Amino acid sequence: MTANTKKIPLAFGSTGVEFEIPERNLASIILPSEFEVKVDSSFLIKKAFENPIESRRLSEIINPDSKVAIIVSDVTRPTPTAKLLPPLLEELYLGGAMDENITIVFALGLHRNQTDEESRKLVGKSIYERIRCIQHDTGRCRHIGVTSRGTPIEIFEKVLDADIIIGTGSIEFHYYAGYSGGAKSVLPGVSSKEAVITNHKMMIDEKAVSGRVDGPVRQDMEEAAKITGLDFILNVVLDSKKEIVAAVAGDFIGAHRKGTEYVDAMYKVPVEPADAVIVSCGGFPKDINLFQANKALDNATQAVREGGSIILVAECAEGIGNQVYECWNRECRSPDDAIERFKQCFEFGGHKTAIIAKVSKKFKLYLVSKLPDEQTRAAFFTPMASVKDALSAVLSENPDAKIHLMPHGGQTLPVRKD
Repeated sequence: MTANTKKIPLAFGSTGVEFEIPERNLASIILPSEFEVKVDSSFLIKKAFENPIESRRLSEIINPDSKVAIIVSDVTRPTPTAKLLPPLLEELYLGGAMDENITIVFALGLHRNQTDEESRKLVGKSIYERIRCIQHDTGRCRHIGVTSRGTPIEIFEKVLDADIIIGTGSIEFHYYAGYSGGAKSVLPGVSSKEAVITNHKMMIDEKAVSGRVDGPVRQDMEEAAKITGLDFILNVVLDSKKEIVAAVAGDFIGAHRKGTEYVDAMYKVPVEPADAVIVSCGGFPKDINLFQANKALDNATQAVREGGSIILVAECAEGIGNQVYECWNRECRSPDDAIERFKQCFEFGGHKTAIIAKVSKKFKLYLVSKLPDEQTRAAFFTPMASVKDALSAVLSENPDAKIHLMPHGGQTLPVRKD
């Protein structure tokens, strides 16, 4: 690059990449307004337990004979479960709970099973060796009802066998559930394949977008969680360094809504759409595969004008991340083909192909990753070896292009200025 450039670091997997951009082309660096927290995360969590939202204290809900199921996030989520569990267990012990009556359930949804090493790392070695830890099994769900929107409520039997069900997780923007966290620990977390697919079909609704709690997907999730009997949640909000900056506990709707207020204050950023945007997911695990990385892409669409370019920076160390998604990518020869197939047949995983197909018709998509070029093109992206190469491609078409940077695309939601 020539003089008057700015060097930019971006997260990429567990490391990062750097590139330079001419200052005259840099529209803005879209950053969150993160809170400065000067106390330990355990203090925040303990305070949340002491001040539950729309609920009694967890220690007052249980008794020594209570069988407790604690639902925790799987390896694809950034939730620092190992930091959440010690104060959560302390609160349970305060109410008389015993280790032999506690089960930790990994909320896989329709994701792959975890290795023992991954599970141990997520909850911490001492807890993993002391408390029973099991993985969700979609083949061992019991039918307990149907939501008003027609979703079968079919929940993992080990969760239903518990007297007290506790959900944990982190709250951030989610591209069709509005936000993560809250009821998502139940649906899709520990639900059957049919339940997840039926719920996810609602993602095509115009209200099923990031930053809304009134969309049909979330409302359906919360109805299912209520019927299931989700008694209590502990959710946290993370900053761009994956550190806990807020914690909420209590009623799974009331506490969740309070958590979304923290997320909005930190991560909704007003912007003027630019000619292009360079977006990083925020590193591992948000860019563990293309399936997860697409969430940052969805957020980035709000920062660029129609017809502009989006450069997605995502390592994708585990490839595409979903067999159905990969299959649809191979079989759909064009964006129109994918969109038409989605209209005719919803298939979980294939929805990603259709969503990106729609995005590719509005924007030029570039991907900097470790995926083979063939897989990248099949997913409707143009493969690029580096951010420098992708930026050069954009500037070769429009040397005066104004470009936004989104270092934390998985968390930040640009809001178009009126």
